[in-house]
Amino acid sequence: ASARVSRAVTSKPPGSAYAGWRVFQDKCVACHGPAASGTERGPDLLPRVRDMGPRRFVNVVLYRYDWNLPASRAGGESAAREALVEQILQRQEQAQSMPAWQGEPRVNAHIADLYAYLSARAQGTQGPGRPAP
Repeated sequence: ASARVSRAVTSKPPGSAYAGWRVFQDKCVACHGPAASGTERGPDLLPRVRDMGPRRFVNVVLYRYDWNLPASRAGGESAAREALVEQILQRQEQAQSMPAWQGEPRVNAHIADLYAYLSARAQGTQGPGRPAP
């Protein structure tokens, strides 16, 4: 039984879901809604976070802030990226963008906590309410 417990603990992302929830309430809830399930201003984060690891999450939130652009299409000046830019410019595809948070000390300092909270929400181990401290 202890092997199962230790595996469960090590598979949990680092960080505090409670501290992440507090950052989410302060910085993210206005666009992504109180349950992180999206509003007209921001997309549902749960399926997006479910499919990304912590490194990609940090990159998306702190540096590259287009949630719709797959990581494979984000780097460099690829033909796929240029085609997407053209679609956006011609209003064929609407960009979802948010502020890049690398300059915000509270988000930067608690990015692992924010990931822990959203990952728990995405995996269904945390409900939409306040996590236990």
